[in-house]
Amino acid sequence: MIRYAARRLAFLALAAFLASTAVFFILRLLPGDAALNIAGIEATKEQIQATRHMLGTDVPLVAQYMAWIAGMFHGNFGISYFTRLPVSSEIGRRLAVTLPLSLLSFALATIVSFPLGAFAAVKRRRPAGIALSALSSIGVAVPVFWVGIILVWIFALVLPVLPAGGFPLDGWSHPGAALVSLVLPVLTIAAVMSATLMRYVRSAVLDVLGQDYLRTALSLGYSERQARRRHAVRNAAVPIVSIVSIELSTSLLGAVVVENVFAIPGLGAMLLQGVKTRDLPVVQDTIFMITFFVLFIGFVADVTQRLIDPRLRAAGRRGRRHERDAGKPAS
Repeated sequence: MIRYAARRLAFLALAAFLASTAVFFILRLLPGDAALNIAGIEATKEQIQATRHMLGTDVPLVAQYMAWIAGMFHGNFGISYFTRLPVSSEIGRRLAVTLPLSLLSFALATIVSFPLGAFAAVKRRRPAGIALSALSSIGVAVPVFWVGIILVWIFALVLPVLPAGGFPLDGWSHPGAALVSLVLPVLTIAAVMSATLMRYVRSAVLDVLGQDYLRTALSLGYSERQARRRHAVRNAAVPIVSIVSIELSTSLLGAVVVENVFAIPGLGAMLLQGVKTRDLPVVQDTIFMITFFVLFIGFVADVTQRLIDPRLRAAGRRGRRHERDAGKPAS
């Protein structure tokens, strides 16, 4: 198991390196010049060149890339072209908004979708199960920003009980006001995410309910509830871990989109502003951080699946024995 985790960690490091390379050089292919935006259209060539020197864009791209990578290892993500503030501190300030929004949405979606998905599977031929399945199908097809608009219309206009958007200027100094401002964004992300999770949970539970070992447990005298709790839950958890990891990553990406709907000053607003002004340090650091988060969640999901499913561990041991046997000389 340790060898497997170490191997997956090496793959994570390689994937992160390739992602950083792609992000950096693809952004440099985009049209526009940050130095021209800062100096102004009436600036002379000397002023534009001096601005490029100040920004550090007058050196070769490879040197810029190596400086960026070396800085990340020391916690230095560069300086914003426009604000001249460290990007790391700005990301940390924005994460204080985006991360709670993402995690609260994911937690709510998980709490709602797991029992409802299992119930829809067990009652698949009953009206309640059919209704839940239809509701989840509709939820998957609805765009997240449309859900946000509908919720704003209901709870901020028709029933003015919640704010339509924004976030307290003093951040989390007043937790109550901050949480209230996140209610509608959390409900927006959780509603769409719950629909997707519910479908996968229903599918996983249905697959387990049709397995021979569950029927064998029932024939040995277990009640349906005992058989499901003892044998179905763990086996259904293996495929669910994969989709949960994907949805956890999606919750962060969804937060980036929803923040712009509700005018929340998180990573999404920061990324959009960076793209508009071609503030490359802000854009590349934000995209790479989100990419690394997705890769890391995938790594955790792989290791977790290996821990909870003995079949995967046994397959790994058989593979290593086969490799050793193949490497032995024929007698």
